[in-house]
This record gives sequence, C-alpha cells and structure tokens, in this order.
Amino acid sequence: MPISKKIIFYILLIISAFFVFAPTLMAFVMSFMANKDIMTGSLPTTLSLDNYVKAFGQFPLLKYLFNSLIISVAIMLGQLILSSLAAYAFVFLEFKGRDVLFYLFIATMMVPFEASIIPNFHTIRDLGWIDEYEGLSVPFFALAFGTFLLRQNFKQIPKELREASQIAGMGDFKFYLSVVLPVSRTSLLTLGVYGFLTSWNMYLWPLLATTNDSVRTVQIGLKQLQTQEQLNDWGVIMAGATIVVIPTLILLFLGQNKLQKGLTEGALK
Repeated sequence: MPISKKIIFYILLIISAFFVFAPTLMAFVMSFMANKDIMTGSLPTTLSLDNYVKAFGQFPLLKYLFNSLIISVAIMLGQLILSSLAAYAFVFLEFKGRDVLFYLFIATMMVPFEASIIPNFHTIRDLGWIDEYEGLSVPFFALAFGTFLLRQNFKQIPKELREASQIAGMGDFKFYLSVVLPVSRTSLLTLGVYGFLTSWNMYLWPLLATTNDSVRTVQIGLKQLQTQEQLNDWGVIMAGATIVVIPTLILLFLGQNKLQKGLTEGALK
C-alpha cells in the first residue's frame, strides 16, 4: 500500500475511533463534573471524585459488583464446559440422527430470549432458585452459539489424530482434555470473553429473578441511581457506569492480547 493511502487510511481510522469512543469519553469526563455543570451543558468548572464517593454511598456497589462477578464467571464456565462437550459429541461421536439433532439444536438460536423468559422463570421458581445464584446463572449454561462455534473449530482437528489416540488406548474424555481443548484454546477464549461480557451486561433476567438486594447485579444497581421523583444526579450515574465498565474493559484488553497471541502461534504452526 502506498504511503499516501496508508496515511489517509490511518486518519480515517482515528476519526472513526474518535466518533465511536466519544460517548464513553464524555461519560468519563461527566463522572468528575458537578451536576450543575452537566445540566447547563457548560465546561467543567471543577473536577473531583465526589461523584465516585456518592456512588459507593448511595447503594451497595461492591456487593453488586461481587454478585455480577460470581454470576458472570459461573455462566462463562458453564457455557465453556457444556458447549465444548456438546461440540465434541457432534464431531467425534458417531450416533444415529447426529446431524438432525445438531440442526435442531442450532435452530434454537432463532428463538428470541424474550420467548423463553416465562418458562425459565417458572422453572427456577419451582426449583426454589429465586434470589439464588443458581437461578441467575444455570438457565444460560446451554448456548447454541457456543456449540456451533466450537464444533466448527473441532472439525479442523484431523480424524487421524482421533484414530491414533484410540489405537493408543486413549478414551474420549482423555482425548477431549489432553488434545481437543489445548488445540482449541483460541476459540475457547473467544467464547469465554463473549459469555462473560454478555452475562455482565444482563439486566432484564436479574431483575425478574430477584426480589431483594442480596444477589442483585450491578446493572440493576445503576438503574437504582436514577429516580423519577427528583432531578437525576448524572455525575453520580456516570461515575457508577464508569466503575461498572472497568472490569469489562480489563477483560476485553486481556482477552484481545491473549487472542492475538493465540492467533500468532497458530499461524506460526
């Protein structure tokens, strides 16, 4: 690519990145501003950490963060385990109707989440999982997208490798642990990051599956900062949103680094 075209390309990338990141940057700056400056739309006269202090004082932010972390990690691990086992079965195990079952399984991706809310709610209610971590996490363990993603990756593993492991006396579970999972760590990492971020940002299901603050997540806590009876303190709300987004950004950056490293190692091999 000529130098002039490369310069224009990077300039366009910088401009695009600015427009995409501008709302986040604005929210970050607003989290240090007084509510008076925010409502008047003027430049900040002073910058302070008062909004962050108020955010921790107005609702149990640390408890909500802990609940979100537990639920997101549980969903991530559950999706990785179940999706990888299901994908292994669809690729390496021979049984009648395997392809038909897989297509039916993938067809569930067309069912919107809202259509499954009522059945899932009745299920966790009958199991006594209202206001429990199990009720907030278990319904999301089975993920058709994760199974499809890992199945496509597992299909790239040579069948001769599986046959050689059978000759060596290696069972399915040992082959799954010692060969399939290490080879597919890039796809597993991608699915893990996707599952964690999706779970961290859930709002509707935690709102339905909880009746008190004992296991509520941080997204519900952010909504509690907003009121309709009085003027919202947008500085405090933006401070809470900034605190909430920090763990996801850390995970995203770490995951991206690991993902790029995995892709580089795969290319070298």
